[in-house]
Amino acid sequence: MTNPNTLIFVDLSSDDPAKAGEFYAEVFGWENDPRPYGLYHRMVPGGQMKDSEGNDTPIGNFHLGIHKVANVRPHPDKDGVEPRTLSTEGRKSRVWILVSEDDSMDAILDRAIERGATLLWKDHFWKEFNGFNAAFQDPWGNEIILWVKGGDNPQIPANFTQE
Repeated sequence: MTNPNTLIFVDLSSDDPAKAGEFYAEVFGWENDPRPYGLYHRMVPGGQMKDSEGNDTPIGNFHLGIHKVANVRPHPDKDGVEPRTLSTEGRKSRVWILVSEDDSMDAILDRAIERGATLLWKDHFWKEFNGFNAAFQDPWGNEIILWVKGGDNPQIPANFTQE
């Protein structure tokens, strides 16, 4: 194989994609693009990927999908298949969001919690990847990790946990 396989999309599960689309639009400021409304919502963050110097590249930011668990599309069977419920317990995939320079982790957490999310943890620094992070679980059980780059000489507050 001469070219790598490319990740193009990640979906979150919801029993109410319309409400989940509104949640993510309000929490992160993304465009909520129903395709079709209530069944599948594409979240469009807008903007471009950045290069190592922080400049826009021609590559648009990744999109995120929200599918309805009652009948996940696409699928060869028009009626879908089991299971048709949310998986809210145990370990599952996590979605990592790089916090914009004109927003803050605390503001995002406040908006998410105000709309029904649960705070999982915050005030943590991960040295291996030089980042400050926090996490919440959305009202549908999806785990979201917020990330802020540490920079060249990160100043880690005394109350932060570290690894």
